[in-house]
Amino acid sequence: QSQLVESGGGLVQPGGSLRLSCTVSRLTLDFHAIGWFRQAPGKEREGVACISSSGGTTNYADSVKGRFTISRDKARNTVYLQMNSLKAEDTAIYYCAAKGYYCSGDFDYWGQGTQVTVSS
Repeated sequence: QSQLVESGGGLVQPGGSLRLSCTVSRLTLDFHAIGWFRQAPGKEREGVACISSSGGTTNYADSVKGRFTISRDKARNTVYLQMNSLKAEDTAIYYCAAKGYYCSGDFDYWGQGTQVTVSS
C-alpha cells in the first residue's frame, strides 16, 4: 500500500518560514502528481500547491502565491513545500496527497498530516 509521510510542521512566528516534507513510498514521482492541502479548524480542506508527475507544472492557491514554493527531489522520493512570510491564517494541518500524473481531479493516497501553527 502506498504511503505518504509529512514532516516539518511546528510553531513559527508571523513572517517566519517553514519547509514541509512529504516522503513517499511504494509509488514513484515519475508517475504521480503530489499535492499539498490544508485544513484549518472549522474550515473545509483546501488545495495549497501541486506538482505534476513530469515536474513541469506547478499550481498554487491564490492565497499562497509568491510565498509558498513546491519542489521535489526524485532521488529522495520527497516533495517539499517551502513556506515563507507565514501568516496567522496559514495555521492548519497540512497534508500531502498523490494521484496519477496530473494535478486535476481527486487524489487517491493521503498522508496523516502535520500541524503548522503561526502565532506570536
